Amino acid sequence: MRFVVTGEWNRNTLLRLILFLFLFFVLMFWGTNWILYFRSMTLDPASVIAHYLGDPSQEFGRPPRPLGALAEVAHFHVFAMGMLVMTLTHLLLFLPFAPSKKAAAVIWTFGSALADETSGWLVRLVAPEFAWLKIVGFLSLQASLLLLIVLLAWGVARPARNAYADTERPRRS
Repeated sequence: MRFVVTGEWNRNTLLRLILFLFLFFVLMFWGTNWILYFRSMTLDPASVIAHYLGDPSQEFGRPPRPLGALAEVAHFHVFAMGMLVMTLTHLLLFLPFAPSKKAAAVIWTFGSALADETSGWLVRLVAPEFAWLKIVGFLSLQASLLLLIVLLAWGVARPARNAYADTERPRRS
């Protein structure tokens, strides 16, 4: 982590390569998120409700999503999303932006990931009106992930700088 904090990641070609490749994989993950979402639902709340609560109007009638199926998906998603968001936001800390902007990005990203991961449960167990939360959570998560990918790619590609010297620090009296 010293390489990131001191800005040496721009002078360490192998570390820059690793970070760029990681961001490429995150970008592929981002793209497949769109495919997986639209394979099951649309941005219409009715499609989200039908996905989680079933749709008796279909030829054979689609039953509600079983709780076991929701748990299986959540078991992997919650851990993996937590690790991904933690890694990306952790790397964001070393970019030369004001701490308040970094904090806003961290809260936005974690909040949208939480909304995206929990909203399906809320639709299924609490009320169909939470379908809007699923749509907003998904779009917000996708936007925050893309922003982090772009900012981190910029951070790795820019000329060497020192994150300690570039961020706002409280002044001692």
